[in-house]
Amino acid sequence: MMVLATHLAAHALDLVLLVPLLFGFGLALLPSYRVSAALNVLASFLALIGSLLLLVARPKAGEYLQVDDLNIVFIVLNTFVAFTTSIFSATYIAHELETGRLTPAYLRFYHAMFQIMMFGMNLALVANNIGLMWVAVELATLTTVVMVGIYRTPEALEAAWKYFILGSVGIAMALFGTILVYMAARPVIGQGLESMAWTTLIQHVADFDPGLLNVAFVFLLLGYGTKVGLAPLHAWLPDAHAEGPTPISAVLSGLLLNVALYAVLRFKMLLNANPHTIPAGPLMVTMGLISLIFAALMLYRRRDIKRLFGYSSIEHMGIIAFAFGMGGPLANFAGLLHMTMHSLTKSAIFFSVGHVAQVKGTQKIADIKGLSVTHPALGWALAIGVIAIAGLPPFGIFMSEFLIVTSTFARDPLLAVPLVIGLLLGVGALMLRLSGLVFGEPTGRTDPVQASYIPLFAHFALVLIAGIYLPGPLVLWFQHVAHLLG
Repeated sequence: MMVLATHLAAHALDLVLLVPLLFGFGLALLPSYRVSAALNVLASFLALIGSLLLLVARPKAGEYLQVDDLNIVFIVLNTFVAFTTSIFSATYIAHELETGRLTPAYLRFYHAMFQIMMFGMNLALVANNIGLMWVAVELATLTTVVMVGIYRTPEALEAAWKYFILGSVGIAMALFGTILVYMAARPVIGQGLESMAWTTLIQHVADFDPGLLNVAFVFLLLGYGTKVGLAPLHAWLPDAHAEGPTPISAVLSGLLLNVALYAVLRFKMLLNANPHTIPAGPLMVTMGLISLIFAALMLYRRRDIKRLFGYSSIEHMGIIAFAFGMGGPLANFAGLLHMTMHSLTKSAIFFSVGHVAQVKGTQKIADIKGLSVTHPALGWALAIGVIAIAGLPPFGIFMSEFLIVTSTFARDPLLAVPLVIGLLLGVGALMLRLSGLVFGEPTGRTDPVQASYIPLFAHFALVLIAGIYLPGPLVLWFQHVAHLLG
């Protein structure tokens, strides 16, 4: 039995890492869109199978890779959303090809970059080396930059360039912070890979120079916080959502932001394990509240539907950062639950928004009216998504936001006031937009489109179930991870 478990663990990690990498290079050589789209789905499915196998059989931590109780949550979520997005992508991109927005040459590049991006994100999550994790996040960033600009319009190229510049600034700060952590570890652990391994760092971090760790965490929070989309480091995110293909918007909101957040949480655990460092929580709480209130206010001024939900992602990443900054078993549990629910809900919203933009021929909110009349399935799907992401019952985000507010009132009632104000502002803006988008007199074009309803409603079903009932094993799993986060 032990030999079988070890064998499964080794192959599971191969599926999570090697399958996206090999398929990425192979898809670049295939001229047929239908074949490459099918292989893209297959590669994503195999990676998902690998992540599920890791739940029952994990490899031992090595110098470069590890699978533990924390990153397995992110890995399973990452591969699941990637799989459903690949299904949505197949029909969405087919329509873009038919209308001439994308060419077959670009599509070969698109599917290849999709898998390379997944390889980068999966590698960042399983890396046991802080330098390797930095490289993996940078790889995922570069691939998404290329995909944001794939339409080759002036607006898309500008958004990609803006993303590249701001992302480079962020990743440079993250690199400097990573180097400072290594410098703090070297006098205690010695030179070499051991001073960059999470498993070794967490064992000896109590003896590190607290001054170096403090400065390192500030740079790491700002650097990786840029990738998380926290205000005021968020400027790239709305443009990237508005101008890139909608499947990439789903991946950005549902996955890449989580990967950057995972890096912040890892370094927060290091800082918390040294009794002489500054508390990491207040920094995250501050940036989380700023992001929440700023994004909630900006929702009222958006005129582009994808840009609208881009700001919604900033809002929710602020809520998640706030929860993890508060810390403690309940807040960390709520943060994990909110992160999971946001990934599932926001990616499903972008699935519906992508098809809505195709049938209406525009992303301008003013030209999208009466969807419940012209396209009932898409209209009601969008309505469900907006209700869910606004945090209204009976969906999972209501439960996670309720837990975050409850834990904040119990520990610091003054902090709960701006938190609740930000949440209410966000609900008001989204409900205001929903009434015009879904109901009322139809306007604009009504182009035919073949929509992908299976991944869309699969996500909504999971979010609805989570809002009504959380299985016991899932609760115990999240409670354990919440305890690890401190």
